[in-house]
Amino acid sequence: MREIRAGGFVVRRLRVLMTRQEIVPERLPGATAVVFDVFMATTTLLTILENGARGVYPVESLEEADRVRAKLDTSSLLRGGEQDAARIDGYDHGPFPEEYAPEVVANKDVIFVTTNGTRAIADAAGAQRVLVGNLRNAPAVARHLEASSTDSIYLICAGSAGRFTIEDFLGAATILSHMHTDGWKLNDAAWLALDFMERYAGKIEGPLKQSRAGRWFVRNDRMDAFEFVADIGASETVPEVVEGKLRRAGEPQDSPPLKVSDTE
Repeated sequence: MREIRAGGFVVRRLRVLMTRQEIVPERLPGATAVVFDVFMATTTLLTILENGARGVYPVESLEEADRVRAKLDTSSLLRGGEQDAARIDGYDHGPFPEEYAPEVVANKDVIFVTTNGTRAIADAAGAQRVLVGNLRNAPAVARHLEASSTDSIYLICAGSAGRFTIEDFLGAATILSHMHTDGWKLNDAAWLALDFMERYAGKIEGPLKQSRAGRWFVRNDRMDAFEFVADIGASETVPEVVEGKLRRAGEPQDSPPLKVSDTE
């Protein structure tokens, strides 16, 4: 809800939420939400979209995945993701971007479900707009937000099982560092994010490697995937979730999106 001060001045608010559990649904209407699950959901969703999938459907649960699947052509359908960091039995692919190469996803529908990231997207559905953010597209998302007319922004870190994660915070902080925040009313977490980036600008691989998820990539010699995730500015694509389906923000819809009511 807009806060209008004397003289008709609209207060612009920009908030960072450290985990999806901080979302207050009643405060989302009219706002733009950007959701981060840097390792790996929002990075992989961006990759699937960029690599030519016909439709990309981030879903909250395995049950919702089944409902969406029932409405799609299964002859050109892939399912991917993870649950509790494990591949899902019967699914085609896991959670990593390299599993969704252009030759794999081109002209196919992809249903994608994860433990934290796609749930955070579902939790943010009450916002006027829901964007998908990560390190690769952070500068592009920042430019998109600044060019929009929104006066209420939530940068939502998915977190992990209700816990703070450095990588999602870095995603939000990177967007903030590419915005002109004068004139915005920031919450405490947003101020902290700006301070964090002042110390780590140009060297985010350090804290990223020290994160719990980052240590897994180092320990398992998956530095190729780590470097892909950490490549700030590699993408100009800003994915937007429109009635359950990803599209490029600002791009006209070429087919009717799957409505929530269609999955019930």
